[in-house]
Amino acid sequence: MKIAIQLYTIREFYGSIEEFSKAVKKLSDIGYRYVETAGLANLDPQQFKKIMDDNGLKICSSHTGLDRILKEPEAIASEQTKLNALCCNISWPGSQSHDIDAIKKIAEKIERAASTLKAHGITLGYHNHGIEFAKCDGKTWLEIIMEGSSESTLTAQIDTYWVQYGGGDPAQWITNYAKRLNSIHFKDMGMSPDNKQAMVPVGTGNLNWQKILPAAKKSSAKYAIMEMDFSPLYPLWDAIKISFENMKNWGLESE
Repeated sequence: MKIAIQLYTIREFYGSIEEFSKAVKKLSDIGYRYVETAGLANLDPQQFKKIMDDNGLKICSSHTGLDRILKEPEAIASEQTKLNALCCNISWPGSQSHDIDAIKKIAEKIERAASTLKAHGITLGYHNHGIEFAKCDGKTWLEIIMEGSSESTLTAQIDTYWVQYGGGDPAQWITNYAKRLNSIHFKDMGMSPDNKQAMVPVGTGNLNWQKILPAAKKSSAKYAIMEMDFSPLYPLWDAIKISFENMKNWGLESE
């Protein structure tokens, strides 16, 4: 598995092309060689890709909103092709429905979008947050969504932090979709001094990496994607570097 970083981690540097370029160079200097997009920092695909190319970074995948993928899958496919990113991941963290029929309807829409992207050579993946571990008729929402598509159409992107947040076992859920994973979001969970769950650099928290790593390495996932949704306990760039160094020391590929 290759180490990557989700660019949502550095979203605060999306303000200008100069600011974004400097942040991307810092990632490259740390040692990152692969990125997953989270929007294009107000740039067109060609500008965005040039900044990546100039810093020796390849785009392994992207992340986009469910609404957009359902409304304009053709446009997403075109954008992905320009970025040379043949995998796109989506999530559905905003749902408030516990009705199984409503979840199945969303799953059907995701299946149609996945089929459209597949026709263009683009793989669609589903990224979990915590809400997908709510249960409906004895099944988690994640199971219902994934069962709504064939294994050849919809892949998965397991997020270790949000599995733990939802009360699941990250290693077990990686194993559950071992043959269906396009990548895994490597995130760690610790505790703040005021007794709150907190995202911390990978390898410094309480997730059971001794179980997660073997499961990840046995899976079909090609990338271990580090992400800090927020970094309340560490300066951001320290967290980014510590995570990279720990993942590299675990034997994950840095090139």
